[in-house]
Amino acid sequence: MAFGVGVPLVGVLAVATCSHSSLRAEGVHGELPSISKLVGGAAAAATAPAPSTLAGLELAKMTVGDTAATAPLPEKRVAHLTIDPALQRAADGVMAMHHVPEASVVLMDVATGKILVYASHVEKGPARDLCVEATAPAASVFKIVTASSLVEHAGLTADHRECYSGGEQRLNEKDLVPDPKRDRWCTTLAGAMGRSINTVFARLALHHLKPAQLEGTARTLGFGSVLPFDVPVQASAEHFPEDQLGFARTAAGFWNTTLSPLHAAWLSATIARGGEPVRPVLVSEVANDSGKVVWTAPTSLAQKRAIKQSTAEAVTTMMESTVSDGTSYRAFHDPKGAAFLPNVGVAGKTGTLTDPTNQRFYTWFTGFAPSHPIVVAEGDTPASTPPRQVAIGVLVVNNPTWTIKANLLAREVLRAYFAEQKVPNVTTPQLRAAPAKAAGEDDESPNPTIQGRPAQPSTTPGTKHRRQRGS
Repeated sequence: MAFGVGVPLVGVLAVATCSHSSLRAEGVHGELPSISKLVGGAAAAATAPAPSTLAGLELAKMTVGDTAATAPLPEKRVAHLTIDPALQRAADGVMAMHHVPEASVVLMDVATGKILVYASHVEKGPARDLCVEATAPAASVFKIVTASSLVEHAGLTADHRECYSGGEQRLNEKDLVPDPKRDRWCTTLAGAMGRSINTVFARLALHHLKPAQLEGTARTLGFGSVLPFDVPVQASAEHFPEDQLGFARTAAGFWNTTLSPLHAAWLSATIARGGEPVRPVLVSEVANDSGKVVWTAPTSLAQKRAIKQSTAEAVTTMMESTVSDGTSYRAFHDPKGAAFLPNVGVAGKTGTLTDPTNQRFYTWFTGFAPSHPIVVAEGDTPASTPPRQVAIGVLVVNNPTWTIKANLLAREVLRAYFAEQKVPNVTTPQLRAAPAKAAGEDDESPNPTIQGRPAQPSTTPGTKHRRQRGS
C-alpha cells in the first residue's frame, strides 16, 4: 500500500522540475513541456471531495483478510471495502516481486463501478496512494480520447485507412503533411491505435478536428474535471496549444495531459459500457463501533453519457488491436503465440514515456475484458456463471533497468481474475520472491510461474532486465 494524496511521483514528469527536453514518450524523443507550467499547477491542486460520511477514511491502514477488506474511519467506525482480497494480494505480490520503484493497479467492475483491486506500491520512501495521483503524463493513452473524437465529430471508422511516414521519434511539421513519395506505410485507424502510430493520429486530428472539439471530448471523458470517488482524486489535466503542431502533438499523446490510474480504469469502463460512465465505488458500507451498519453505498451510480454507443463500439475495435497484434501482443501471448487469456478478448491501450534526466521509465496499460462474449472451445467446461466484465488501469514507474512493464502487470492481474472466475484454460499466476539484483545486472529475473507450464524465457516485456525504450 502507498498513500498521501497529492504527493507527486518521484521524479514526476508533470511538474515544473522537468526540463523541456527531458521527456520521451511512446516512440517519441522530442521536447515535452512541463504540464504544471501549462496549466498553472492545476493537475496537482484539483481534487474531488469525498462523501462527507467517508471523510477521514484511512486507506493507508487498509486490512486485507481472507474474505474481506476494511479500513478505519474516525469515531471508531469501519469502512467495509469492495476489494477482492485474493486479487488484491495478487496485484501486491507481482509488484513486490519485481521490486518496481512505483506502481499502481485499479481493477473495476464495469457494470457496478465496484473497485476489486486498489493497490499501490512504493519500493522506497513513504507510502502514497498512487491510484488517485494525476501527475503522470497520460502519454499515448490519450489516443483513446482522440479516437473517440474522430469517430464522434468526423465520422471516421476503425477501418479508415491512412498512409504515413515519420513520427516514431518526434513529430515535425513536415510529418503532418501527406506526401505520396514519403508515405510508404499504410494502416487503418484500428491498426494505428494498436501500434500507437503517432503520425496517423496527429494528421487525422489536425485535418478533421477543431481544438474545441477535441477538448470537449477530453472533458466529457474526465479530463480537466474532478472524478467523484470515495476519497479525493487529483483531476487529470489537459491543455491544447493554439499552434497546429502543438495541437497535433497533443492529440497523438506526446504531452499536455496527465492521468491517474483510477481515471484510466474509469475511462476504459466508460468505453466498455457503450459510452455511459459509472461512478467508481470503493466503500460498500460503514459500520459503527458496535458493528451496526450506519451507511450503505448507493447502487444507482450511472453518470451522464459521455460519448455515443456507436463511438464506444468503434473505439473498442481499435483497442482490441493493441492486444491482438499491437504493442501488447507479446505481453498477452507466449513465444508460440498462445494467449495467456485464451478465448478472452482484451481491449487495451499502452502508453510509454521516458524521463532520462530523472532516470524514470513510465508505462501505462488501460483496458477491459472480456471485450466480447467468451466462446468456450469444444471439450472445455464453461464457467457456471459468465465472468463479469472488468476494466483496469495500471501505471508502472521503473528505473533505467527493469523487469516488468504496465501491460505485463495488467496481464497478471487479469489472469488472476479470470482464473478466479474459472474461465477454461486460464491459470493463476504463482508468485515467488525475486532475489535482489544490482543495478544493471543482465541475468534473468524471476517471471511469475505459470501454473501448468514452465515460466517462459524473456520473450515478453519485463521478463529480463533491459535498457529502457519505447514500446
